Amino acid sequence: MRELLKKHRELLRFAVVGGISFVITMSVNYGLKFTVLRTHPVTALIVGVLVATIFSYVANREWSFRTRGGRERAHEAALFFLFSGIALGLNALPQWVSRYVLDLQAPRLSPFGVEVADFVSGIVIGTLLGTAFRWWAFKKWVFPDEDARPRAVPARDPDIRDRKAA
Repeated sequence: MRELLKKHRELLRFAVVGGISFVITMSVNYGLKFTVLRTHPVTALIVGVLVATIFSYVANREWSFRTRGGRERAHEAALFFLFSGIALGLNALPQWVSRYVLDLQAPRLSPFGVEVADFVSGIVIGTLLGTAFRWWAFKKWVFPDEDARPRAVPARDPDIRDRKAA
């Protein structure tokens, strides 16, 4: 089991960052959707994803893909946000289709039905599409080279070596 976890370390870390980003997205999305952006649910979702994306860049660079690199930081950040922008579109597309093509909104649906349609289309389907795209794009284009940055090795106390030698 340990070897399996070690082999898929990046994917597991990416998933943890994604989970935290999901919570950020949900919090901002619903915070805005039920207050200042009541009539603009897709905009609320986009703002939530943007806030989560900023967190995601730092967390993915410094933790999920910390040993990957191959690009200058400005180039890496530009690619990260470019691909995150594409993923944002993929994330919002299902909710946009649900609302404006399939017309799954009031008065056709109850307020609860609208929330279920928005959740399934924007949060579930959109997040899955955006996440799959990000995983592929980040590994392929943003952080392309494995072992480009050395792993952090914990510093050893020189006194410990001296005590063992004595």
